[in-house]
Amino acid sequence: MILVRHGQSEFNAAFSVTRVDPGIQDPRLTEEGKRQAAQAAATLAAMPIRHLVASPYTRAIETAEIIGEALGLPLTIDPIVGERAAFVCDVGSMTSILRTRWPHLGLDHMDEQWWPTMEEPEHAMLDRCARFRTAMQARDDWRHVAVVTHWGFIRGLTGKRVGNGEVVPFDPTGPAPTVFE
Repeated sequence: MILVRHGQSEFNAAFSVTRVDPGIQDPRLTEEGKRQAAQAAATLAAMPIRHLVASPYTRAIETAEIIGEALGLPLTIDPIVGERAAFVCDVGSMTSILRTRWPHLGLDHMDEQWWPTMEEPEHAMLDRCARFRTAMQARDDWRHVAVVTHWGFIRGLTGKRVGNGEVVPFDPTGPAPTVFE
């Protein structure tokens, strides 16, 4: 399995300069973020990926669509791979709004408000990572799945801090991390 952190968002661009939350809800990708998504697609092209899973946040869907279009991959949206909700950017868009933006995506399995209403405690996020790990272990095709997700979720699964657009191999049958960068 491959984990992909979404490309640079409008939030990431502002926060990296000021280290202050700029208050942008569910931000879109920047041009740099789109470039990073295209680079991730080029990297994934050499791998046996057959399916994409993405978080419902706009930045993750936009990243996944760039990858999916480049590689001809089907896309599934799953809130379990969402972010921890520590910043304003982690306030998502209602499912009804996502349906108008992406009518071709199957979103019927999602609640209208699918993101946490307050910052998710780290232990709860790690429990969500464990549920995801278990669900992926049950899939026969997990070696052929790429997941477009977020910094916090990737850190919870791997213990590593990753940059925007970074591609990280992940074995859901391996042990959970005990040390976090």
